[in-house]
Amino acid sequence: MNDENERTFAAFPPAHGKGFAQTWWGQAWLKALEDAALDSAQVKVGRRLARAGAVGAVSVRPGRITAVVQDRDRTAHRADVLLEELSAEQWDRFLDMTVERAGHVAALLDRDMPPHLVEDAAAAGVDLLPGLGDLEPECDCGAWDHCGHTAALCYQVARLLDQDPFVLLLMRGRGERALLDELQDRTSVPDGTPAPAPEGVDAAEAFAAGDILPPLPALPELPEEPGTPPSLDTETPAPPGVDPAALEFLAGRTAVRAYRLLDGQDVFEDELTVAQDAVRLAVDAGEPTVRERLAEGTGRTAEELALAVGAWRDGGVAALDVLEEEWAVAGETLARARAALDSAWDDDERPSLRARGNRWTVVGSSSQLRLGRDGRWWPYRKERGRWVPAGGATQDPATALAAAQEVPLTG
Repeated sequence: MNDENERTFAAFPPAHGKGFAQTWWGQAWLKALEDAALDSAQVKVGRRLARAGAVGAVSVRPGRITAVVQDRDRTAHRADVLLEELSAEQWDRFLDMTVERAGHVAALLDRDMPPHLVEDAAAAGVDLLPGLGDLEPECDCGAWDHCGHTAALCYQVARLLDQDPFVLLLMRGRGERALLDELQDRTSVPDGTPAPAPEGVDAAEAFAAGDILPPLPALPELPEEPGTPPSLDTETPAPPGVDPAALEFLAGRTAVRAYRLLDGQDVFEDELTVAQDAVRLAVDAGEPTVRERLAEGTGRTAEELALAVGAWRDGGVAALDVLEEEWAVAGETLARARAALDSAWDDDERPSLRARGNRWTVVGSSSQLRLGRDGRWWPYRKERGRWVPAGGATQDPATALAAAQEVPLTG
């Protein structure tokens, strides 16, 4: 069922080792659960039930989420989690704040919830994400605090929030259509036409507001693939210090980036160091001499560059930093890491880990977990005496370790 005041989402299949909450707002949702639950064992039970696919269809409506959750013995329980709705005054402040920043509207339409939107809302006195104690449980099993059933429901809702932040806004009291209509009303003059942008509006934000500005002219039809740069393999020798193969490679990459930009794809990476950019280029460098120059120019051996390329394919800059940087984990970061490790396995399944810096090695094994500065866990395995990346990052150390322990596809 889907209407303006209630949306029902089909049950998720078993997660098969996948982690929950890949977005930062989904992680904030789970943090509100995990920080408030008095019995961490029940949180672990809930995570196992959610991963096993024991949570049925999830109903979301203002102030409440509901689902039927089955125990391991197939006993079914109705679980509800309550979240306070925003008041009419709070919604007015949120809507007024949103239309002042056109980029906020564009982000929501892209199913994104950037941190500055939440920060701007908080500055206006509106807390979108739940905090400590805001997720109130109700379950027919009789528990007075979060039980395994309400915890399992929260874990599944984190997956819904990853896909669509409008789910959170519905819980806070506004459905997607009503919210967008109210935003449109605030950006239109009385005759229904879009209101002119006020003086001083940031150009990037104005451009992002596609529903306010008139549409841009259509782009000319793109060819089926990027153009091929001219060959530099001529009878004329290259000047000293000029590598024709490297020039052809850079020209080819430039053509690909231009093509993707015209195709509407996001091709701009974060600002990279020379060493990071060399790895990015090496990912697509098929010519051995080009890779050799990239390795030499950044002080890497050919083997080190190959490892860096593998890490980049797993997760870009973040994965590369985890490969090449070892750092000391201390304070709150260390406490959170230990808590994650303690709750990832049952007592009889927990591996023996030896810690050094941000790296936890399984004793007597060729598997290792590395903690990134963003709190995610990266799997590593030892091959031919070197630690090599074994996959992408996850919030769940058990999931990461399972990836590290898989048999590699090549010898």
